[in-house]
Amino acid sequence: MISTLISKEKNQVKFTMEFTAEEFESAVISAYQATKGKYAVDGFRKGKAPRKLIETHYGEDVFFEDAINNMFSKGYPEAVDTLQLDPVDRPSAEFGNVEKGKGFTVTITVTVKPEFTVKDYKGVKVTKVEHNITDEDVNKELEALQQRNSRMVLVERPAQNGDTVLIDYAGFVGDEQFEGGTAERQPLALGSNTFIPGFEEQLVGATVGEEKEVKVTFPEEYHSADLAGKEAIFKCKVHEIKEMEKPELNDEFAKDVSEFDTLEELKKDSREKLEKAAASKAEYETKNAVLEKVYEANEIDIPEVMVEDQIDEMMQEFDQQLRYQGLDLQKYFAYLQKEPKEFREELRGDALKKVKTRMVVEAVAEAEKMEATDEDVEAELKAMAEQYKMEVEKLKEVMKAENYDYVAKDIKMRKAVDFMFENAIVE
Repeated sequence: MISTLISKEKNQVKFTMEFTAEEFESAVISAYQATKGKYAVDGFRKGKAPRKLIETHYGEDVFFEDAINNMFSKGYPEAVDTLQLDPVDRPSAEFGNVEKGKGFTVTITVTVKPEFTVKDYKGVKVTKVEHNITDEDVNKELEALQQRNSRMVLVERPAQNGDTVLIDYAGFVGDEQFEGGTAERQPLALGSNTFIPGFEEQLVGATVGEEKEVKVTFPEEYHSADLAGKEAIFKCKVHEIKEMEKPELNDEFAKDVSEFDTLEELKKDSREKLEKAAASKAEYETKNAVLEKVYEANEIDIPEVMVEDQIDEMMQEFDQQLRYQGLDLQKYFAYLQKEPKEFREELRGDALKKVKTRMVVEAVAEAEKMEATDEDVEAELKAMAEQYKMEVEKLKEVMKAENYDYVAKDIKMRKAVDFMFENAIVE
């Protein structure tokens, strides 16, 4: 097979693949050997009829389609490699005359990845991002730890905002009790704003055993049209009142919740962790600022198919997130009364930026000859195994070979981003 480039305009490439008569005949023989069992010829068991008799009975082109498909499947990747092309879409193929005993030509048109020379990725000027940790930040961290180690306890006093009450309730519009407005021993955190506006506030001051009528007005945009905008009365009975009991912040607390003996040691450790997280966040944001500058400095004509593929990927990721919540895209669109086409258009801007950013980073990696060594890949696999709580060897068993290429590519991309950051002027 001979591959010949015809034209290359913007991101569209046209080339030919020329197959000789000998190559075609060899492919036809292979097709005959692979498919002869499908054809019945009188006097022969299936799979035993000579090729000539099958061609006489079913037509001399009976094996052409399989032969051509096999030649194309093998020849197209070879042609792409020979011509050093990087397709981003399925090719369209135009076949010349195909006749027995003759060669033929296939003309291919395909969209390829844009070629460009990345510029202005060294010496980028950005303002340093800083996140300073204050005593207030440390105190908030300790308060959150205190909150996580708190417990609910019964109290014998009127309910206050922040308490959790256990109630029965039955809802009425006029004299009619409405469907879905009744519950028994329902916990409700006062001040959480989880019930109808005005409901929780009226339970502040209630006592255990008290029966209380709560008057509310349903919102005009309430999901049930039968109740929207209507006044209602909920007849409630309070069974329990509980408050959150927080442990005291002292040395005993530090011993209970950590490996430290004193509160001061716990505070110091909390500050160090917060400062480490803040430094990582600041570096991440500064790197993004550098990347944004390089992104803006480079113009790339992105093929529409690459944007569409990115939108597909983003929609699949969003669908997976919804499924974790018991939803899917179809239910999401129905709930919002939105068409998938409209949602795709909303994603288009972000998708274009993702594609262009990725191409810029790949170009930097190529320009600086970034490589992912075996040691890099091994370290990455080890980190992945720790994240998934697996043995490294077990992770390698379940990973397919092509995934190693993705791991190596990610490493090269990170190295490229780090290179731009290290060579930036951070003011």
